Amino acid sequence: MKWKKKTAVSLAAVIALASVLSACGGKAENNAAGSSAGGGSGSQDPLQLSIMTILLTPTPPTDDNIIKQAIEKATNSKMNIQWVSGNSYTDKLNVTLASGDIPDLIYIDDPFSSNFRSIVNQGGFWDITPYIKDYPNLKSKISETAWTLTKMQDGKNYGIPRPRPSEADSFFIVRKDWLDSMGLQPPKTTDELYNVLKALKNGDPDKNGKQDTIPFAAYVNPTDMGSLSQLENSFTGVNGSWKVVDGKMVNTIFLPEERQALEYITKLYQEKLIPEDFASLKLSQVKDLFKGGKAGVIIDKAGTMSDYVNEIKKIQPTMKETDFYPLTNVNGYNPKGPGFSGILAIPKSVPEDKMKRILKLVDTWMNDDVFNIQQFGIEGRDYTVQNGEKVVDQKKLQEDHGPEFNQIVYVADPYASSTKRYFSKEANDLFQKIQDERAKSSVADISIGLYSPTAMQFLPEFQKQVQDLKTKIILGREPITAWDDFVNKMKNDPNMTKMTQEMTDAYQKRNAGAAK
Repeated sequence: MKWKKKTAVSLAAVIALASVLSACGGKAENNAAGSSAGGGSGSQDPLQLSIMTILLTPTPPTDDNIIKQAIEKATNSKMNIQWVSGNSYTDKLNVTLASGDIPDLIYIDDPFSSNFRSIVNQGGFWDITPYIKDYPNLKSKISETAWTLTKMQDGKNYGIPRPRPSEADSFFIVRKDWLDSMGLQPPKTTDELYNVLKALKNGDPDKNGKQDTIPFAAYVNPTDMGSLSQLENSFTGVNGSWKVVDGKMVNTIFLPEERQALEYITKLYQEKLIPEDFASLKLSQVKDLFKGGKAGVIIDKAGTMSDYVNEIKKIQPTMKETDFYPLTNVNGYNPKGPGFSGILAIPKSVPEDKMKRILKLVDTWMNDDVFNIQQFGIEGRDYTVQNGEKVVDQKKLQEDHGPEFNQIVYVADPYASSTKRYFSKEANDLFQKIQDERAKSSVADISIGLYSPTAMQFLPEFQKQVQDLKTKIILGREPITAWDDFVNKMKNDPNMTKMTQEMTDAYQKRNAGAAK
């Protein structure tokens, strides 16, 4: 199974590996091609570097932390790490960027913020695009989606994406046991989904003698359609609010499928197939509806299964893990995630040789034997090996701050959104199979990272207007013709026209830069 972790080598073996890595960085390498995968200064001395990253726990690792020392040994480095609380990270980052005194490797939480973008435009950070091919882990263990969606408008990468699984993003989850009890199959189209929701409403899937099921636990946000967005996207085939039509970016409000989706959702509301108070529900509340055994469909990831099933079993003990069933696609569509959470950037104040050594450090750190140090800790201290499998003392690993180092270098299990080590084999096999099928039709949000100055000012208010109108139409407070009037108005709106042109220019420029 791909979700299963391989047994890590002991600390002694990691240290032995470090000796080999150090030898590979000797003076002979320095005299060879400087752009090789070995790269860097070539000195056998440890790479000295400063790092700034986010801290999501109350206390940071100390400089003499045992896991830090093991990673340093394995990567032939000495790291001076500045840990900054997540509560104040963005503020600290902006101050640091403005000061010009930037650490050698810095976590950028939003690679498209105006501050970072401005410094990049001024030549303040390394364009690592030409070097990525020289580091196999950077190329293979970070998805192409992440590399694409972190490119600036010039088509270049100014940082290493912090990887996250891109496949199996939040999508429809259905109660398979309820479908089975009513002789229904998992839906593959919006028409089939409607029929399933209708059957859940009019039937008695939980066998409590009442027609009290909430078919689809849905909610909306102030500026977007929340979980209902997946219905919209299933009509438009677009993840997000922009689609490429004849080489140009078009906002989805102008697509006829968007109007069809709005009519469809209005019908769901009128027939009470979504909660009557969907417009005021919070995400936590719709989750509670599903956990409480009251709803048949929700939007989430397969990997959240135990959060729901453990609660549902208190009410319906017969529910199985595989009854938490992810749909493969609806109308041939399912969403692909961006595949990253921020980037690691290197300022131009770092010399080229050192920049290459930093890339090599990250690449080496992503090796299984090195990354496993923070994942499992030190053998005999944080974990033991029993029957060929690691048994981790999570409390001890937390005390040793292993997970904190994920905020510097991370390797994403491609199945992390679907499978977990503590799921049953049956559940993991099912969820992995469904993810593999979903990967054939998943769609990413291509608008991520595209820069439009007009959108920065115009888009927030526009999104509020769109969402407000959609909600009113669904609730019956406005007719569907109000949508037609709004769309026609937007066709001639100067801000929309300018934003659309800027988004098109940014998309074409990014693609042209990436092709070079």
